[in-house]
Amino acid sequence: MKQIVHSLRRCSLLLLVSAGTCISSFGQYTESSSVFEAGISIGPTNLLSDLGGNAGRGTKFVKDNNFPATKLIFGAYLSYQPNEWLGFRLALNRGTLVGDDALIKGKGGLEEARKYRNSDVRSRITEGMLVAEFYPTVFLEDDPSDVVGRIRPYGVAGIGLFHFKPQGTDPLTHEWVDLQPLHTEGQGFAEYPGRKDYKLTAFQYTLGAGAKYFFSEKVNLSLELLHRTTNTDYIDDVSTTYIDGRTFYKYMSNAQALLAERMANKSGNNGATTPYTAGMKRGTSTNNDAYFSINLKLGFRLGRGGSDYSSTRCPVRF
Repeated sequence: MKQIVHSLRRCSLLLLVSAGTCISSFGQYTESSSVFEAGISIGPTNLLSDLGGNAGRGTKFVKDNNFPATKLIFGAYLSYQPNEWLGFRLALNRGTLVGDDALIKGKGGLEEARKYRNSDVRSRITEGMLVAEFYPTVFLEDDPSDVVGRIRPYGVAGIGLFHFKPQGTDPLTHEWVDLQPLHTEGQGFAEYPGRKDYKLTAFQYTLGAGAKYFFSEKVNLSLELLHRTTNTDYIDDVSTTYIDGRTFYKYMSNAQALLAERMANKSGNNGATTPYTAGMKRGTSTNNDAYFSINLKLGFRLGRGGSDYSSTRCPVRF
């Protein structure tokens, strides 16, 4: 009996030590699994707005995208992962968004009205964004700390702030002209009290997905698609209806009013038999502008927090 009791005591002591080791190991793993990463990104970006599009009624996302209007967006980022399945990324990006009615391939449908509008825009943007990254397949991995040669798909969700500056080509000089100061839709004019001057800084809301490949513990490469919806309809300076061109002369110098009148209504320069007039539709105010990008990201892990969690493992057998 004494030998049995003694054996039980030894087993109990061994279990306590093992449990303590396991808890200690889990604490070290949790602490040391945090990691910082810095990197750069580059890729194509496209504007989804009132301008351009494809045949028929204007739609959303890629279906209404004009690939000839593709430009580049590039940036840098810093991310923090408290563990392998969750990360937070702070990024700063710069790029150019382009829209052009001349890219529409008319087929005799609803797209003809947009083609006759004949407007275009380029808008240089500077974007700051904070997003969360989710890596669901980490829960299926035997050892999440072993990343070399691994591919991890992930989802992205977040928010950002961006500054934009819409410009259009002057049909007379063919030079790029800043559009916001011209009040092309009567923003800020007493005759159009519901149209306020729009700000050149707006919010965007990001959703996306991607996949990350680890060349080594330190270096990885990601490919992702990010779609941003925004709280502005003026990235392209087009939103509501045409105004009476004579109104510009009440608020501007003669030279500036002439320019504003040319930029606000270009429909007479695209073969339209009857140019658009005041009150006719210029844009769709119920749909805010959006843009998307496909980013190639090169990341460098800067190191893990805490001590080396591989030095102590929870035992699986005695």
